[in-house]
Amino acid sequence: MKKVMLVTGASRGIGASVALMAGLRGYRVAINYVKDQVSANKVVQAIEAAGGEAIAIQADVGDFKAAEGMFKAVDRKWGRLDVLVNNAGMLANFRVEDVTDENVSQIFRTNVFSTYFCSREAVRRMSTKHGGAGGVIVNLSSVAARLGGLGGGSGYAATKAAISTFTLALAKEVGHEGIRVNAVSPGLIETEIHNVHGGIAHMQELAKTAVPMGRHGSADEVAEAILWLASDASSYVDGVVLDVSGGR
Repeated sequence: MKKVMLVTGASRGIGASVALMAGLRGYRVAINYVKDQVSANKVVQAIEAAGGEAIAIQADVGDFKAAEGMFKAVDRKWGRLDVLVNNAGMLANFRVEDVTDENVSQIFRTNVFSTYFCSREAVRRMSTKHGGAGGVIVNLSSVAARLGGLGGGSGYAATKAAISTFTLALAKEVGHEGIRVNAVSPGLIETEIHNVHGGIAHMQELAKTAVPMGRHGSADEVAEAILWLASDASSYVDGVVLDVSGGR
């Protein structure tokens, strides 16, 4: 039976690469998006054109009820869940002196609360404690968690540090229930998320000097690491944050 993977924030960037790669490798893929239905549908169509199965589900996963409803939609479609990739996230550019209730709440809700809400639903379905067959959760952290991020990136760095620690804590919590929990920690990756820090061109220039390998990474390179963590090839890997950062 084909495994089912749910990828949050999968209409573009790393999430889209993960979803497409998973679909081409035999997963049934649920592609979550918030606003960009057109891009999400393109990912679905690409998977289907290659003979795979996929659906697009609109949900703001930083909202408790919306996240819950998304998982129920997967239940109705395929009746199981084997892998959750908590990819939904955002960058932000504000100094601490410019923090408002709105900007700091938004980044924590998008990056951290969404991971908690979705992991809650995944554990309830995967855990042997709840009658599940086990599964895998892969979270998206960032090298910003240990480097502090770019200028104005303290909010983002703090959320990603939370994800790294949450990954270890959840792995210990559910390891005896058949669930492996790991994270990837990307460095400078060529995606549109960098628009708030000068765009892709600025990121590419920064990578030449800031990254030991002298270049930025691609979304596919991160997706390969995520698919490995999701697979049986990493069956004894748990509670790990894997850097995909070119040595940075």
